[in-house]
Order: sequence, then C-alpha cells, then structure tokens
Amino acid sequence: MLNVQEYRSNVEIMSSNIEELRVSLDIASLENKIKENEEKMNEQDFWNDNELAQKTLQENKALKETVEEYEKLLEALEEIEVLIEIGMEEKDDSIEKEIESSIQTLEKNIDVVRIKTLLNGEYDKNNAILSINSGTGGLDAQDWSQMLLRMYVRWGEKNGYKVRMLDLISDPEAGIKSATLLIEGLNAYGYLKSEKGVHRIVRISPFDPSGKRHTAFASIDVTPELDENIDIEINPSDLKIDTYRASGAGGQHVNTTDSAVRITHIPTGVVVQCQNERSQHMNKDRAMRMLMAKLIELKELEQKEKIEDIQGKYSQITWGSQIRSYVFQPYKLVKDHRTNAEMGNVDSVMDGNIDLFINEYLKMNKTKN
Repeated sequence: MLNVQEYRSNVEIMSSNIEELRVSLDIASLENKIKENEEKMNEQDFWNDNELAQKTLQENKALKETVEEYEKLLEALEEIEVLIEIGMEEKDDSIEKEIESSIQTLEKNIDVVRIKTLLNGEYDKNNAILSINSGTGGLDAQDWSQMLLRMYVRWGEKNGYKVRMLDLISDPEAGIKSATLLIEGLNAYGYLKSEKGVHRIVRISPFDPSGKRHTAFASIDVTPELDENIDIEINPSDLKIDTYRASGAGGQHVNTTDSAVRITHIPTGVVVQCQNERSQHMNKDRAMRMLMAKLIELKELEQKEKIEDIQGKYSQITWGSQIRSYVFQPYKLVKDHRTNAEMGNVDSVMDGNIDLFINEYLKMNKTKN
C-alpha cells in the first residue's frame, strides 16, 4: 500500500532543506549578479580587455549553473508531489518504486548543492594553484607524482575547469620531480584546498625486479590565485630572482632563452617558479602572484600582521604525515586519514573521481566551525 504519510514527511523535510539552500546561496543576489554581468557583456568595449571578459563569461556561466541547480531541485520536488497525488488518486501502488527512486535522487542532489554553500572562505571562489612535489621513494615517488598530476588534470576537466601547466620538471628516468598547475574556474580553490598535504602510495613497484611492495610519497600544495588588484608589501631586498632556460619538447621546440623564473623569498624560504608563460616578464608576473598567495596564506597561519615579521623555513609538509593513502596491493583502497572516507575503486580515483574526499573534508570543517 502506498505510504503517503511517509512520503509527504520526506517532501516536507526536503522542502525545508531546499529553502535553507535558497537562503545560504542567496539566490536573489546571484540572479542580480547574472543580470549585471549580462549588461557588461552587452557593452561595446566589453572585449577590449580579453582576460577580464573571459573571467566575466566564466563567472556568469558558473552563477547560472548554481541558480539552475537550485531551480532543478524545486522542479524535482514538484514532480515528486505530483507522483504522490497520482498514486493516491489512482490507488496505484506500482508508482511506489518511482517515488522512492525520485526521493533518493533528490536527496542526493540536495547534498551536492549543499556542499557549495560550505565554500564561504575569503578565497574559496578563486582559481587554484596546485603544486606537486615528489618526496621519499626515489623513482616510485616521481612516478607517483606523475600519476597524481594526471588525477588532478582529469578532475579539473571532469568538473569543467580550465587546467594550465605553469611549471613542470620531469625526470629522464621516470615520472616528474615537480609540477605546478593553474586550475581556473569558480570555487576551484574552495574545493582543492582539501588536497593539501602528503599523499602516500602503496603498490608493487614497477621499478623493483623482485616485485616487492613499496611505499612512496608526494606532497600537494594548494594556494588561491590572487586577483591582480590584491597587493601586499614585499621588500625587494628579501627576494632572490633567478632565471633559467625553460625545458622544452626537443628539436625546434626547445626554448633558447632564459625565460623561466624562480623567486625565493629569503626570510621565509618560500620558493616559486614558472616557465610556461610566453615570456620572462609574464613568467615573473605569474611567479610573483604565486609568491604573494603563499605569503598571505603563511601570514594567516602564523597570525602575523606583517610579512616581514615571519622568519624561519617555510615547511608545511612533513613526510610521513600523510593525509591520504592509496593502496594498490595487497588490496585496493583509498582512505583519507582526516575524515576516514574510503573508496575501494582505486582506478576510479586515479581517473579524477575524488569528489567523495573533497566533500567529506568540507563537511568535516563545517562541523568543526
């Protein structure tokens, strides 16, 4: 028999949850912002600044998607209410499975949208700069770093982000020593900040002829890309700027000028580098923005008022203090040690399906706050 009372109770709860989302997302403000952006896009000089125009288009697309997601929740709720009424009028118990399936789907979609409301940090909406550095484990660590690079590129692509390589140091024998990605799109930093830390792999090493199991480490660092109008005071005498020849693909693609830039902030030991922009000037500009993001983050961690007050080596990663383990043998399991979230399908995770871990981290931090 159709359990109308239970279904209506579910509808009431979901309706309340959707209303909370309307308030949390501030749908009215999002709609106003969309209208403002569209007015800008209709202006004759809109494309005079191509970079700003692209950012506006990207922002508007993301805002529209958020509003559409909210509206789809309302539509799905109405469809469930109609199904319940049809079931009652026609006394049709066969419709029960469709109602239950629709309720489960809507509850899941409400949870997905709710995650977005947790992205309320100062820089959560910004692009993300994600750096990968191989750690202990020799060739296994370098190979592992390359696997993680692919994982984050795939995650970005699956979620509609634009992924650009800013810096890459590969090894002729295997894998990469380090890489830096710029992941562009709304909330990129808000989601990816969960990935910061040490990632461990356990597997039978392809570099060990005896077929023994090995453990290797790689560190992930994530900082927000700052807007150009954000500035902090940095003493030029605190900077060591080196230029070097950017690595190329060989043959005619080899870079013959010292266009790559490495900047060291001497008081803190923070090092940033960029080589994939079109000129030394652009590489330096990008590296300076990366440096400012790291120093702002460090200042917040140290709760200092001035960058100049921060001394000592910049060391946020400690090998062995992994946040997540990826076990390939003797069993398959990816486990996040902060949230205890687990997934047995390691191949799926390595293909970029890491939303489970990101979402659980965001929920955990919300609970703490």
